[in-house]
Amino acid sequence: MPKTGPNNNQMAKRAASAALIGTTIEWYDFYIYATASALVFNQVFFPSMPAGLGLLASFTTFWVGFLGRPIGAICFGHLGDRYGRRKVLVTTLLLTGGATTLIGALPTAAAIGIAAPLLLIALRLIQGFALGGEWGGAVLIATEHAAPNRRVLYGTAAQMGAPLGLCLSLAVFVLLSGLSDSQFASWGWRLPFLSSALLLVVGLVIRLRIDESPDMKEVKESGKTSRLPVADLLRSQAGTVALAIGACAIGATSIVFKTTFALSWATTDLNYDRSTFLSLGVLVAVVSIVAMPAGALVAERYGLVRVIMSALVSEAVMLPVMFAFIGTGSVPLAAIGMGLATIPNAIFYGILAGLLAQSFPARYRYTGISLSYQLCGALLVGTTPLIAEFLLQQTGTIASVTVFALIQVALSAGCSWVLLKRRPLPSDSGAHDSTRLADASPPTATA
Repeated sequence: MPKTGPNNNQMAKRAASAALIGTTIEWYDFYIYATASALVFNQVFFPSMPAGLGLLASFTTFWVGFLGRPIGAICFGHLGDRYGRRKVLVTTLLLTGGATTLIGALPTAAAIGIAAPLLLIALRLIQGFALGGEWGGAVLIATEHAAPNRRVLYGTAAQMGAPLGLCLSLAVFVLLSGLSDSQFASWGWRLPFLSSALLLVVGLVIRLRIDESPDMKEVKESGKTSRLPVADLLRSQAGTVALAIGACAIGATSIVFKTTFALSWATTDLNYDRSTFLSLGVLVAVVSIVAMPAGALVAERYGLVRVIMSALVSEAVMLPVMFAFIGTGSVPLAAIGMGLATIPNAIFYGILAGLLAQSFPARYRYTGISLSYQLCGALLVGTTPLIAEFLLQQTGTIASVTVFALIQVALSAGCSWVLLKRRPLPSDSGAHDSTRLADASPPTATA
């Protein structure tokens, strides 16, 4: 359990900053790829295909990156649980930034033929492999440095990288919206990827200044480091992994519905202006930045069960409203719908990191949360725009996509409920873990 004090509080804040910048870069890379796959990759890498098939092929390369994530989660989770969080986080940052930058330098299919999409897929796999270890390490470096009663709040530092990364990516694409379609397809799309190198330098400077987490130090000093974390995890907590995968569902995919899929649907079928709809993503990001820490503070006061369940019920109501409002073709209504649907999801997603971090013992916690989150990514996040686009093309109605989204809300609600209601897990020292926040409840008066 981390000690408290001025120096530890300062390191906790520094660790939260390191988590924030790392996940901001991760999500920036994620969103620029997702946006480029929706707007231009079908022209650059699949020009010989009909427009619809080219878009599906483009979204398939987006999904391919998620195949590398579970492998990265296992490999980097193993290293993080055996040798420490800090070293792994520096490595994942270097690999992620390097792969993203190289994507921006790729030749087109017109220049080198089929080698172009093959190289794109290879770099996307490397990117996904590195990202498989990034999120879990960022969550742990923030939560394990925090005081036990602030771990949910500090966990939001890693989660807030999603809206900040979205803001950065959208800002870049909005700046490029003044280019003609031919200029954007020729060279404009490369600039967001190449600019990732600048973010990489900033992230490295911050991460090299943090200490190893107190929980990891305690595991090392006790001599209870797991020799093979993934084997220990699956032997003792396979059910928890399955529940964590389901709990992540709509928390991770909701933003894909609002950005990648909605961007393609709105600009292709509903005649929204590209730059106008991209700017709506800024609204989503700003709402998320405010709602995430606010939701964590409310959860610390009133308990995770109430806040998470309320957020998911609200999201089940707001997602159909969002799709209906976007479908009107009205920019103001689309903005209202996206804003309303973002509030409950941001609250849930912000709390999710703290919930997952408290669901696994420290000796294989990195592997546990990374594998759970990244398997969700491979199974759901990466496939969501592909499945949603397929459903829309086959049914011709957004109702099918809405049902698909609501199924994911139900999955998250059911799995989160079970995780929240489980008894506290034993800690690595053998006693019950008093810092497990999943059982947090409203404070009661004492005599």
